[in-house]
Parts: sequence; C-alpha cells; structure tokens
Amino acid sequence: MEAASITPAQTTVSALDAPQHMQALARANRVRLARAELKRSIARGDVEAADVIRECPWETESMTLAELLTSQRRWGRTRARKFLIGLSLNENKKIGTLTERQRALLSTQLSSRDALLV
Repeated sequence: MEAASITPAQTTVSALDAPQHMQALARANRVRLARAELKRSIARGDVEAADVIRECPWETESMTLAELLTSQRRWGRTRARKFLIGLSLNENKKIGTLTERQRALLSTQLSSRDALLV
C-alpha cells in the first residue's frame, strides 16, 4: 500500500487503542490541568484548602500537602512547614495517603486558623 493512499481516518487511534504511554500522558495532562484550576480557585478564595483535605478530589490524591498549602494566599514554604510540624505531618506527604484521623485533624486546624485570620 502506498503512503499517499492512506487516509487520515485509518491513521487515527481511539483513546482506548492508544499505546499505554500515550494514555499515561493524557491522564497526566488532565491531572495537571485540574490541579492548576484547583490551585487558582484556592488562591482566589473560592475553595478552602480544608475542604480539599476533607473531600480529597481525584486530582489531589497524589498532590503533596505543601503543594496544597502553598497554593493559598500568603502561605509560603516556611509557613506550610511550620504548620505541618505542629501536626506531626511531613510536607511531602501525599493527600491521598492521609488517614481519616490525619485528614480530620488537618482540616480542623486549617479551618480554625482561617477563622482567626478573618
């Protein structure tokens, strides 16, 4: 078969038939875009970090605590680190691996800290 006779319909591949590495890249892009939107929402104040901790949406399962906390306004690495040290949590801990007790403690402390700042 000549290369000129191949139609575009024959060369396109559905998402399910795509190679595994292409599926992984597509999923990584979806996660990246969803995280970026979530971080913007947190920075604007539309979404509270405590709610994200409590609910753990799919895009935050592999996100670190420091990454989430520093997406808030006026929260840098030092402030996030000091806050987490007080709760005996590592800043590199993934949100998806938090236990229910850790999740409740962290969201309660974030909510109470937000109430003090307002």
